[in-house]
Amino acid sequence: MNPFDYVNAVNYTKKDIMVDDIDEKDYNSFMVNRSLSYFNDTIMLANEMNIHHTIDNRLSFDFFINTIRKRKRFSKWHKASSDKDIDLIKNAYGYNTARAEEALNILNKDQMRILKDRMNHGGKQ
Repeated sequence: MNPFDYVNAVNYTKKDIMVDDIDEKDYNSFMVNRSLSYFNDTIMLANEMNIHHTIDNRLSFDFFINTIRKRKRFSKWHKASSDKDIDLIKNAYGYNTARAEEALNILNKDQMRILKDRMNHGGKQ
């Protein structure tokens, strides 16, 4: 089972899909809490499970399945955006993301163009 099966069971089907110990080990409380944190009506419940992160997976799943009202919830996952200029600086100088963002503020357009030409390895673009 994947975490989205558990989220779907909590949100919509209200079916107890955690039938044995293997299913309990497959339950990823971080991913379930994260997916529930995108909605106004479930964010406080997800935060409560984050506070009590040491409880068993079975108890966490039972808490969600019995307290969250049945509703179809869907949202796109927030993903970190990848900036080509930052990736270029990271590859050229071996910087981490924070240092590359600082360097991007310092470099002007001509310097970035020179850096792009220098880091061009050829091939299809």
